[in-house]
Amino acid sequence: MGKNILILNGSPRKTGNTAGLTKAFAEGAESAGHKVTEFFLDSMNIHGCKGCWAGDSSKDCPCVQQDDMNQIYPVAKACDIVVLASPLYYWNMSGQLRTAVDRLFALEEGGDNLLRGHDRGAVLLMAAEGDDFEDVALYYDHLTKHLKWNNLGKVLCGGVAQPGDIKDRPELEEAKKLGASL
Repeated sequence: MGKNILILNGSPRKTGNTAGLTKAFAEGAESAGHKVTEFFLDSMNIHGCKGCWAGDSSKDCPCVQQDDMNQIYPVAKACDIVVLASPLYYWNMSGQLRTAVDRLFALEEGGDNLLRGHDRGAVLLMAAEGDDFEDVALYYDHLTKHLKWNNLGKVLCGGVAQPGDIKDRPELEEAKKLGASL
């Protein structure tokens, strides 16, 4: 039986190197019978978390803020795997992705904790001009540990500054194989 996979793409470029990784990953996952839903966060209206502790996971729209996260919440609730995809910005995930991840906290408030655990898996896909992924990999490892998500793998592609630089890179095949292996 196929898995439901949520891709949160935090790149500002719809056809950039991060998009190349998500496309390859999705092709692999779909070839294995999984359902993939990708959100391109840069084109969405998502506000930062207010830290109000007023969310309620039992609601269809668990956050008190009513914005485009309402499109993501039902997919996040139902997914088996969360893919965090981003270019490397200041040794971390992009602001677009970090904002969406922060807002997923509403799924932990109020009723049932719908984010933590539930035998959910996670994948990290990243592209960068440089190759220093140490800090973001540490953050991702801590995030998956605290959320009790199974860390299913990372594909980290350095040396890709301009859109299209990822073409013919082995990391594309690595992403595709990772998607197919789930």
